[in-house]
Amino acid sequence: MDALDIIANLQHVVPYYQAIFSADEHRVIGYEVLGRYETGEHVDSLGPFFHDETIPEEFRLEVDETVTKKALDHFLANGDEKLLIFLNRDANLLMLDRAESFLTLLFQYEEKGLALDRIVLEINEKHFKGDFDQLSHLLTYIRTYGIRVALDNIGEHSSNLERISLLAPDILKMDLRELRKTSASYSYQDVLYSISLLARKIGATLLYEDIEASFQLQYAWRNGGRYYQGYYLAKPKPELLPADFLKDRLRDECHQFIQQEKKKLQTLYNISEQFQQRLTALLAKHKKAIDVNELIAAIANELGDVCFRVYVCDEDGFQRSANIFKRNNMWEIQPEYYMKNWSWRPYFLENIIRMRSRKRGILSDLYADIETGETIRTYSYPMDERHYLFIDLSYSYLFEQDAHY
Repeated sequence: MDALDIIANLQHVVPYYQAIFSADEHRVIGYEVLGRYETGEHVDSLGPFFHDETIPEEFRLEVDETVTKKALDHFLANGDEKLLIFLNRDANLLMLDRAESFLTLLFQYEEKGLALDRIVLEINEKHFKGDFDQLSHLLTYIRTYGIRVALDNIGEHSSNLERISLLAPDILKMDLRELRKTSASYSYQDVLYSISLLARKIGATLLYEDIEASFQLQYAWRNGGRYYQGYYLAKPKPELLPADFLKDRLRDECHQFIQQEKKKLQTLYNISEQFQQRLTALLAKHKKAIDVNELIAAIANELGDVCFRVYVCDEDGFQRSANIFKRNNMWEIQPEYYMKNWSWRPYFLENIIRMRSRKRGILSDLYADIETGETIRTYSYPMDERHYLFIDLSYSYLFEQDAHY
């Protein structure tokens, strides 16, 4: 499409609306407004036009304003008064006049009855080339009018956590497109997990976008997503959808997700219970062991079918035994680990207190082992008030038990 043709034919510039669904109500809670160019039966996205920096700024601003006006007119005439309206803006263009033209337009519609707390300003921080402190101040000012801020395409390629924190968005739009690429899915999930932890810290709501398959929707549901968007749910359309458009389907899928998650949690609970009973019996059996290294060697031989490393730490995280480590199906002693301190590990001291209080073992989440790189879980068990047994479970065992995800 030629930019001059678009500017000369603004009557063909129209908004399309892509629905956003909620996890708690399974209904449409808002729409992202997208620009389209209609000629006869052909409908083309205006995305390339807005992202083309060779097109004069005033052209892109004029087309953006045209799309926004038509969309807001449509929402005032047809929409639920509680629907959120996501408006995309280029942060670089927004900074040209400190958002004055954007806010002036919204104030005009406020006079027509549009509540500004329905507006979500959506920007992409990775494309911004200016001073982030100034952008942060501008977004803070915009929020004083009740307008929310969303950062989109989070996780795509890479995301700067420091900049995200500085901009303090109300909503983070997490891009799930990469999950469809098998080669990148595990590392990408780690990136998304890190961002989701940041979202909790800054109080941002997670909106997962680019959902194109059921497994992506399940990932979004399992990983704290309050809002969902993508072609799997609804494609952009020139009209608004009924609020309950997918309610029954989403409830059915959510029910399946719940059943699968409960099955997984029951499996992990059963594994933990089995180890609790097994270790209680093993410690009683080997209570006459001369020292702690003899004890872990005996336990390793008894649990050789499920684990590859065993060691003992005290309540402060100092290792009180050597490692006993399985290599090529043979156990070997690694004395160099004696008195290493592991209290720096996430949740280590928290788990010590939990075990001491409950007098029960704990099965960890999945994580990558530092030495082997293998995905594992660790079972920790309180031997007494001051000593705790750690057993690293092999991936092959977890896979057999369906506890590898």
